[in-house]
Amino acid sequence: MNPIEELAPKLVWKNFYALTQIPRPSGHVEKVAEYLVEFAKAHGAEARIDEAGNVIMTKGATPGYENLETAVLQAHMDMVPQKTKESTHNFETDPLDVYIDGEWVTARNTTLGADDGMGVAAAMAVIEDESVVHGPIEVLITKDEETGMYGAFGLKAGQLEGKYLLNLDSEEEGEITIGCAGGMDVVCKMEYQELNVEPTDMVAYKIAIKGLLGGHSGLEICKGRANANKLMARVLFAAVNTGIAWLSSWHGGNMRNAIPREGEAVVIVPKKAENEFLALVEKSKSIFSAEYADIEKDGINMTVAPCEMPEKAIPQEIQENLINAVMAAHDGVLRYTPSMPDLVETSSNLAIVSIDGGKAEIDILARSSQDSMKLFLCNGLVACFSMAGMQVSLEGGYSGWQPNPKSALVASMSDTYEKMYGKKPIVSACHAGLECGIIGVNYPDMDMASFGPTLVSPHTPSEACNIPSVEKFYNFLLEILKNIPKKA
Repeated sequence: MNPIEELAPKLVWKNFYALTQIPRPSGHVEKVAEYLVEFAKAHGAEARIDEAGNVIMTKGATPGYENLETAVLQAHMDMVPQKTKESTHNFETDPLDVYIDGEWVTARNTTLGADDGMGVAAAMAVIEDESVVHGPIEVLITKDEETGMYGAFGLKAGQLEGKYLLNLDSEEEGEITIGCAGGMDVVCKMEYQELNVEPTDMVAYKIAIKGLLGGHSGLEICKGRANANKLMARVLFAAVNTGIAWLSSWHGGNMRNAIPREGEAVVIVPKKAENEFLALVEKSKSIFSAEYADIEKDGINMTVAPCEMPEKAIPQEIQENLINAVMAAHDGVLRYTPSMPDLVETSSNLAIVSIDGGKAEIDILARSSQDSMKLFLCNGLVACFSMAGMQVSLEGGYSGWQPNPKSALVASMSDTYEKMYGKKPIVSACHAGLECGIIGVNYPDMDMASFGPTLVSPHTPSEACNIPSVEKFYNFLLEILKNIPKKA
């Protein structure tokens, strides 16, 4: 038995560890969905997979509690696949290497998947434990939340009967989230005719940036962390515009909702400008390290090394337009919420750059709790990349989850938390994207709230889950279930 399975509460940690051994990156969740269905049936619950690929479980009330309204426990089954540059982990085939580090559980060189494996594990524990007191329960485990909330978008009306939804996907114990930002994917594409490389008196170099903090592009966009795509753009802008380098390819970032930690570009340099080019890269590294000295504590790991001469390069006008557009595009916080100055209202994450083989794609995730500001930001990005000759589409848009100040569920949860722990929970909105607002489109009368254990650095290989917070979170969940309002 793994030591993680001995942590308290045992059923939660046992189920979480089991999930870490099933590969479940976004887009590859079939195995975990089948596992969840079989798990539910083995513990006396009904289970099915709906048309969108969501797993829905139902369990009857504890005897004597049939008069409570049905509660929905909601989490998502997929995880963000991020790893260190040195890792050989295959997220589609390999189990995670998880271990205990003091008061934290983390994974070796990869994301942990506590976002939202811990929410799934808690719901599984409620299904499994016959000693838990509750009214009728439905469990909704959605598909591919991290890449576009596809499961939530695909959930049809009439699939659920519950009146109260407990979203188990927040990341700070002691907080109850009652609202979140909406989002929109800005997808920019173009094709171009590559040039043949004439290698005479030329050398090739690979510029690599790796090991940045990265992070959750909603929760941590306000922390001022370096974006690998923006740093690379600054180097390329200086090198290409001065004629000392020619761009052949550029790849950076791999998830729309993760601040890009790594990137690399291959450039061709005239031998006569080689020293000037190397000095520029070294100077850039020094500048970036000074700019981010108080944020990127491990420094800016930017290297440049000779590489094999590529056969193709990007035409001059195309490379300049693409680099200029990435330089000009907004990244980071655009505006804070006027009525809540500490809460980000609108932001963008310049998440993915892929330029190679005659094709270019740049993906940006825009977020805002105000639809008008989200549109303003997206239109600005459309204008920016359209001027670079790219075809720009706005995809996967969803509105934010608007807080309900009269929520009976939140009032009950707040009273319960105060009775349990002697202090009121923090009740607030967040800048991350939660599925509540999307689910609420087809279930407009459902009362919702989100909470969870404490996680740090989700969407990065430094992701960790605080062990003591899990017990507080789970005990709070059990008390909430006891206190779900009675049927009218």
